[in-house]
Amino acid sequence: MIGHTAANAATDATTESNSFTDIRLSPTELRGSIALEHRQFFQSGSEGQETAQPSLVLAPEWYWDIDGLWREGESAFALSPFFRWDGMDDERTHGDIREALYLYYHDNWELRAGIGRVFWGVTESQHLVDVINQTDAVESVDGEDKLGQPMVQLSYFSNWGAVDAFVLPYFRERTFAGKDGRLSVPGVDPDKALYESSRKQQHMDVALRYSHSFSLEEMSAWGTGIWDLGVSYFHGTNRDPYFVVVDDLTYPLIPFYAQMDQVGLDVQALWGDWLWKAEALRRWSWDDHTAFTGGFEYTFIGVGWGEEQHIWDVGVLAEYLYDSRGSDAPVVGQNDLFVGLRWVLNDIAGTEVLLGVSQDLDDSDSRTGRIEASSRFNDAWKWHLNAWFFEANDSHDPVYVYRRDDMVTMKVSYYF
Repeated sequence: MIGHTAANAATDATTESNSFTDIRLSPTELRGSIALEHRQFFQSGSEGQETAQPSLVLAPEWYWDIDGLWREGESAFALSPFFRWDGMDDERTHGDIREALYLYYHDNWELRAGIGRVFWGVTESQHLVDVINQTDAVESVDGEDKLGQPMVQLSYFSNWGAVDAFVLPYFRERTFAGKDGRLSVPGVDPDKALYESSRKQQHMDVALRYSHSFSLEEMSAWGTGIWDLGVSYFHGTNRDPYFVVVDDLTYPLIPFYAQMDQVGLDVQALWGDWLWKAEALRRWSWDDHTAFTGGFEYTFIGVGWGEEQHIWDVGVLAEYLYDSRGSDAPVVGQNDLFVGLRWVLNDIAGTEVLLGVSQDLDDSDSRTGRIEASSRFNDAWKWHLNAWFFEANDSHDPVYVYRRDDMVTMKVSYYF
């Protein structure tokens, strides 16, 4: 993603002109990654899918300075395509433009136009308020990967905070794994998607967000508290589809994209070794509801045993997930507790490990777990390991569709 660093890269402009014929595009940076990935499942899928899923990922990034578009200010352009070839699932073999953004920055104003990605949220277990981009669900089960979103974003920065306004002229439908793929929702036909709006994918969505970072002196015995606050509003097409049941034995579920209004709040506070996090929303749609995720992370610095001290940091995480729809909620976190452990070695290789488990407090037989680990071989090569397990016995539980999808993913990436 481009931001102030990309804008600052344009400060060497020597020619100014309002004429588009005088624009000089010169590549200032080319970078990206190529990755070989392998998913290994521990048993065949619920529809008889195979256990081995190899794939190859290409994710280049180009940055350009732009001179001559405006007489004042700084301009840049960024392009970030994404390509994946998958050996099991044709639906997971896909390409996307994650970002194709023109950026103009002058004084306290910033303009972004094109295709971009925006992230909102602070919690570890899920991101309730992150509503700008659509989920690229064939990439990962955690919803962290997003499709590029056509947008115009205007931002204003001051000492009292930042205001971001968005116009989103086109809607992206969620991706789903195919019949031969894993981590799929059986019976979904995304090609027959329905919409509440008569404009369908051309509905004009809008969003507004205020954010501010500030400190409060002597908040407690822990010392100064550093706060990050975000308040957001969204009006438009719900990124989370409902599913309409139809009389078709092959594809009985059709995604339905309703309209919604959402007010969101995200707060993060740092006091000493404590990091407190919370996200909350109120959404008005087909099923009006309130949701909340909140908790803490406490970090032990320089962990060691006996007389031996290390430079390791060990963080303990706990978050509570609530959804007012209760057991009818089509999401995992309706009354759940997430606990985790983050281990940061602070070594040259940048090794980190995260362990986490989410337990449904209404159903002792429903839980999910994950392991995330990464480290560098050298400046150009890095390895990643992700593992997931799923346990559920109730067919109405959203986790139930993944009950046979326990897996380990290994990825080796080359960065250029």
